[in-house]
Amino acid sequence: MPNTSTFILFHTDACHLCEQAQALISTLNIDFVLQDICDDEQLAQRYGVRIPVLLRQADGAELGWPFDNEQLQQFTGA
Repeated sequence: MPNTSTFILFHTDACHLCEQAQALISTLNIDFVLQDICDDEQLAQRYGVRIPVLLRQADGAELGWPFDNEQLQQFTGA
């Protein structure tokens, strides 16, 4: 099934910053999917020290942590 979400949150398990980012994104009702970087060696190399990172699929833009509500709204248009 193709991914139809507008945003991807790159994360990994047991990452408290990732949990904070996910909670913040969820409060704005943004359509996103989680992508664990441990599932893909290239993602692990690219995002290993940067997660959580929110990717906007429309143009490939990335919003890296830390971000706040205002930055998230600007980035997502929420």
